[in-house]
Amino acid sequence: MRKQWILSALLMAGISISSLAQDDAVLMSINGKDITKSEFEYIYHKNNKQQVDVNGLEEYMPLFVNYKLKVDAAEKAGIDTTATFINELNGYRKELAKPYLTDRDTEAALLQEAYNNYARNVEVSHILISIGQMPTDASREAALAKAQEIAARIKAGEDFATLAQQYSEDPGSQARGGYLGYVKGGRLIYPFEKVAFNMQPGEVSEPVETRFGYHIIKVHNIRPDQGERLCAHIFLAVPRDASPEVEAQKKAEAEAIYNDLLAGADFVQMAREKSNDQANAMRGGELPWVSSGELVKELEDVAFSLEVGQIAAPVRSMYGYHIVRLNDSRDVRSFDEMRGELQQRLSRDERGAMARNVLINRLKAENNYRVDEAMLDAAAALCGAAIDSTALAALSQQDMVLATYADKQYTTKDLAQSLKGRRMIPGHNPKTIIMADIERKAEVELLDIETASLADKYPDYRNLINEYRDGMLLFEISNREVWEKATTDVKGLEKFFKKNKKKYTWDRPRYKGLVVCCANDDVAKEVKKMLKKTKGNEAFATINAAFNTDSTELVSLDKGLFVEGDNSYVDELAFGGAKAKRDEKLPVVFLSGKTLKAPESYLDVRGQVTADYQEYLEKLWVEQLNKKANVVMNEDVLKTIK
Repeated sequence: MRKQWILSALLMAGISISSLAQDDAVLMSINGKDITKSEFEYIYHKNNKQQVDVNGLEEYMPLFVNYKLKVDAAEKAGIDTTATFINELNGYRKELAKPYLTDRDTEAALLQEAYNNYARNVEVSHILISIGQMPTDASREAALAKAQEIAARIKAGEDFATLAQQYSEDPGSQARGGYLGYVKGGRLIYPFEKVAFNMQPGEVSEPVETRFGYHIIKVHNIRPDQGERLCAHIFLAVPRDASPEVEAQKKAEAEAIYNDLLAGADFVQMAREKSNDQANAMRGGELPWVSSGELVKELEDVAFSLEVGQIAAPVRSMYGYHIVRLNDSRDVRSFDEMRGELQQRLSRDERGAMARNVLINRLKAENNYRVDEAMLDAAAALCGAAIDSTALAALSQQDMVLATYADKQYTTKDLAQSLKGRRMIPGHNPKTIIMADIERKAEVELLDIETASLADKYPDYRNLINEYRDGMLLFEISNREVWEKATTDVKGLEKFFKKNKKKYTWDRPRYKGLVVCCANDDVAKEVKKMLKKTKGNEAFATINAAFNTDSTELVSLDKGLFVEGDNSYVDELAFGGAKAKRDEKLPVVFLSGKTLKAPESYLDVRGQVTADYQEYLEKLWVEQLNKKANVVMNEDVLKTIK
């Protein structure tokens, strides 16, 4: 809630990363603090962009000055120096920096590539040679050698499908000769997709490494994407080891259902009654929107051959029989429609790091990143065959400089400290581990350096950070001076109500008090006596304790401010309406309160009075700030505001 308020403070919501024309000429000075033209124009244009009723410069300027006076008051109150404020602002700063810590040209190219692949289908097979869940250097080398040998055999003329059945370690496609069917962009792991979508029909790739292992890819065909389909199916499961008799029985059942549908039976009802797919049977058999590669081949072939509303004859898949109806279809969505979804996909796979890695490589060049190979080899030699406690002790005794960048050095002591307590996977080369740690540390520190310079490099980022900072200050000072004060100042609220009582009227009378329902007349008599002695919350507690237990309720109390139509008992007993139906367990009903034609206390119209009181306090506060303010305007710069 708070974050959203800050984002919309003074109607300044939204994030823009587009470059803005900047001019750092001082537009005005408010209590000794300079406001540049660029800062004012950023906020002024964002304000008008977010509004239906656009404010002209003359109308907006007093609002801007008042806003800055409140921020100044917050600074004078020391809000910006508190640990809570500093930590929260640093959190926002970290999030707002993320879009700038990437190479935007690379990101744009990856986004376009993703869409181009999304709009195509590639019919593909593969052979997977797994590297296991915790691969070592040796297991990788062995898997690669095996994959290279199989690829060579394919190029020598051996059948791809036969070799896939013999060697592939992908259980989902091995039995089908490695066949995956038609797939669209975004459905494959990125290194696999990048190769497959750049191959020609009939072509076989060299081994392609992914986190699963090495893939040999064969492309059979390429076609434009067929869009998406919304299907429903009635599914009859057939066990894998089904006898010919069971197979024939299931087929006959499927054909009978299909014939009933052709005769006019309701598909939704039949799916609920007959389908073995429990996940969607109650939804009339409807499946999610799907595209190529998301259904078993037999089901997909049928789904993409139907017209909307058409039902296909039963089709057999490896799981059983399906009777498919096409409920809806849609074409490939446009790039703009897909942008958000594609960006999410990119952030979840290898591409998410690619644009940032381009930036990091640029930062390495700009900050003279160097690794001393001789020192790296010497550090690796100290470790011997593995990095263990003995190796770490040896590294910590040295002070060899392994890498330099900017004004920083990364030494063997730093390395020992970084690796201390970290779990090492057996079989990994110490030099590889050391190099990875140097890279990791350099990446973190170079990004920190870049983050620290973002405000100087990108004026729009600087303005955005200032906007968040000022919004946070505005929230806190407004809460202190207006909102919290208005909700807790009971005397002030009552005084404000009495002074403005004529403003608060009702179009209809209200009943104010209790609606009391009792088990019998004797209970009602006792409750009335108790109500004469006690009032408010104390009466509630006393009466409940006297008459009600966990298992027995002899009295119910309903307190409120009721208008006609809110409560049938009040309508009858206070407003002369029709007799209300009684609860059999609590048939005796009476009221304890009074009917009002107008509010008698601010509590009767608390929400409206509180809002008006806040507005009143805001006005007084702004008047006080303006009386003490020293605002100096540079008229020449003001004339250049666009």
